Amino acid sequence: GACGASAGPPRPGPHPEPGAVDPQPPGAAPRRRSWTAAARSAGRAAREAAAMEVHYVYQKVRSEFGKHCRFSDEPAQLLESVRPSDDFAEHYIVRNPSVAELDTSPLMSSHEANTERLVTRSSSMRHQEGGWPKDVDFTEQSDTNRFRKKAEKDEEYKNAVKALGPVIAACMRQNNTIDIYESYFEGDIADHSSEPPSAKGLAVFRDPSDIKRTATSINWYPEGPSKIAVSYSILNFQDSRFNNARMPVQSYIWDISNPNMPETELLPQSPLCCLRFNPKSTDTLVGGSYNGLISFFDLRKPGGTITSSTPTEASLIEKSHHDPVYDVFWISSKTGQHCASVSTDGQMLWWDTRRLSEPTEVLELENGPGGMVLGGSSMEYNSEAGPTKYLVGTEQGIVLSINMRNRKQANKGIQVLDSGPGKHHGPIYAIQRNPMYTKFFMTVGDWTARIWSDDLRTPIMTTKYHSSYLTRGCWSPTRAGVFFVTRMDGVVDIWDYFYRQNEVAYSHKVGDASLSSISVQGGAANQDHGGRLVAIGDVQGTVSLLEVCDSLTVPQSQEKQAISNMFDREQKQEKNLEAREKDLRRLRQAQEEAGNREAAEKKDGKDEKMEELLRQVDASFLAMIKEAEDDESKAGDGGSMEPSQAEDKY
Repeated sequence: GACGASAGPPRPGPHPEPGAVDPQPPGAAPRRRSWTAAARSAGRAAREAAAMEVHYVYQKVRSEFGKHCRFSDEPAQLLESVRPSDDFAEHYIVRNPSVAELDTSPLMSSHEANTERLVTRSSSMRHQEGGWPKDVDFTEQSDTNRFRKKAEKDEEYKNAVKALGPVIAACMRQNNTIDIYESYFEGDIADHSSEPPSAKGLAVFRDPSDIKRTATSINWYPEGPSKIAVSYSILNFQDSRFNNARMPVQSYIWDISNPNMPETELLPQSPLCCLRFNPKSTDTLVGGSYNGLISFFDLRKPGGTITSSTPTEASLIEKSHHDPVYDVFWISSKTGQHCASVSTDGQMLWWDTRRLSEPTEVLELENGPGGMVLGGSSMEYNSEAGPTKYLVGTEQGIVLSINMRNRKQANKGIQVLDSGPGKHHGPIYAIQRNPMYTKFFMTVGDWTARIWSDDLRTPIMTTKYHSSYLTRGCWSPTRAGVFFVTRMDGVVDIWDYFYRQNEVAYSHKVGDASLSSISVQGGAANQDHGGRLVAIGDVQGTVSLLEVCDSLTVPQSQEKQAISNMFDREQKQEKNLEAREKDLRRLRQAQEEAGNREAAEKKDGKDEKMEELLRQVDASFLAMIKEAEDDESKAGDGGSMEPSQAEDKY
């Protein structure tokens, strides 16, 4: 670009400007001076091949030296253009590349410090009787009575009793004055119908094993909401986890107030698929294993530790199920030691836990006499419905109603419910009777939950098809119209038929893993907490403890009657539909029989006409033959007559 300066005297200085000459005398004419600025733009190879210089001359008068420059925008000018040539390629040298990294950020180092973890454990102590001197055996009643009589005669004992008398009397008068346990609103029923349904998480119990297993079943402690028994197993056939290590066999009993560590560890021979407390003897449990064994646990066994327990009795492998035991129930008996189990091998076995060497009774689950054997996937037993009645859900989606009183009949006491449109499209994962009305029961399978009646072979009510596959389900022990179903997408749905029958009342997202088991705490002895605590297990071995709100727990006024009327109405409707179907079936059968008779009559009439026609044709043919024979005979007779006879004739 051009460089110019404004007019003005030159800038004084001790040194001349670069490129300037000596100053001229005053009055002399200005003299021009030029200088050259060379710009070398070719590469090293080009300069060695030919000395090529590009020159551009800048000129300005001497008087403009030292003046301030004024820059302005000028268009670009092409000074020189070097055309490509092959001569330059001979001198081209590839430079060895070098990579350098520069980083101005300071070097930092991260350090972590963690104190040693404090592991807490809850332990218990059983106190039987103490405070006796060493020389007194408290197990002998005679020794204790002798010591009591001796102590009562002691003067110090009498004085201590006299001193404690006024204190105890004052406490008794105080207790009689104020009843601290008085219930001020006893008998009043609170209305929670307006409360929106909700649930909140209380605790999470994780499988301590490194290999994550499925929480296959959950069972609450019968005497209160304090413990849960959880069985763990891997039910997937040929699962890849079997290849890495041997599958752990431990199952656990958890204290709901201590989710950090299980209270008791159960060590069966094979992983448990189901586990239940004995309602009559709460310190004993029975479990069904993955390899078909039945194991009996007694937590009071002498020599056992507080934290672990091995089976007291176990069945023999050759006398047990051949498939995993999917459900087991304690049944009503005089001793309280009998149970029943069901498996997908098509057998239902009865056991006496005092002697598990062989089952007391065996029943094949057949689809009718001599029919296909069905594999049992779930079972229900409720003594209130009948001590000999059982319900079995099969992996074929068919429900079996079993009454052992009729086991000597042709069907072995097995009644097969609807195996047509009413059955499930997949295995029945849960079956349970309604705790208020044991005549009605619920099954959970495929994408629906269905309600049945003992008097009908078809379901009376069916939920809508859920968006995800259903895995388990159970009734609420306190409300007749509330039941829970778990889904494969980690959501538990709560239905309230007293509120509405066509939509879910409340859905709660438990986790991302598929849910595998559910159990609601409840019982006649624990009505204060019944139906409020819900334990839900998933395929990762995690058991989540939820607490549902009062609107899903406390029974509402007139609820039982309304639910009973609803079930009866649906049952009557289904009976009417069955009767209508039978009438239509009879009508169709009668129409078919009438049509068959009419067709047979028409066919018989056509045959008679044909036979008559054939008879007429035969008669005509025979008549023609006879006439021909007569004519021939007459002709023969006429040719053989004598002349005298002929004359006489004419």
